[in-house]
Amino acid sequence: MRFLLIVGLMFFCAAPLYAAPDPLADLQAAIIQEDFKEANSLAKSLVKARLTRAQSAQAEYYLGLSYLRLAEYQLAYETFKKLLSERPSVELYDKAEVGIIDAFYMQGQYESALREAVALMNKRRDSEQMSVICLKAARANLKLARWNRARELLKKILNDYPESFEAEVARGLMEEKQYFAVQVGSFNDKVRAEKLMKELLDRKEYAYIVETRSPEGRLYYRVRAGQLTALKDAQELEQKLSGFGYPTLIYP
Repeated sequence: MRFLLIVGLMFFCAAPLYAAPDPLADLQAAIIQEDFKEANSLAKSLVKARLTRAQSAQAEYYLGLSYLRLAEYQLAYETFKKLLSERPSVELYDKAEVGIIDAFYMQGQYESALREAVALMNKRRDSEQMSVICLKAARANLKLARWNRARELLKKILNDYPESFEAEVARGLMEEKQYFAVQVGSFNDKVRAEKLMKELLDRKEYAYIVETRSPEGRLYYRVRAGQLTALKDAQELEQKLSGFGYPTLIYP
């Protein structure tokens, strides 16, 4: 009997210990797969579930992120604000603040987005999200036609975070001219770009092609219309071209 007990204990000690399943695993998978409707549904369920404080905060962050990606900007803002009030970890705090900046920016509230970004930059000077925050502030300044301040922030990203993803974006933005334009297409086929440009010219729009390279070195032909000094004029042109059925995006 004693032998069997010893053998049983040896077997128990040698047996692998199985960790409990991660309740956030499916939610994280949905986020990675960019299935934001599924992520939103899962996050709502998890926020109401009995999780650890850290898990609950993470689920709430993903809920805000899913709202953001589903263009539910006000709900995203409210969710991120609620998360901040619950004093999450420093890392999650910074991510939620970036989410609030995005919520303002995507609604065209560039002054509010900039104010949030500058406040966060001053408050969290050692943040791991600093390159992201600087880029958000630079983009908001560009939309407000504050070209010099935008360039200062873009240079900061290039100097302080040269290996970051944001540095690649900053290099592209540094090449943008100091005016607004409406992009209506981006192709790796120059013939298609030229065809679209001709369509716009036939509509009596000032259209042209801008050649850019991706971080991987791939050449793109971006078709744009207008060279405008005021964002309001660019927004009017965007509405006009969107009415013709073109996919539009204001640059910078």
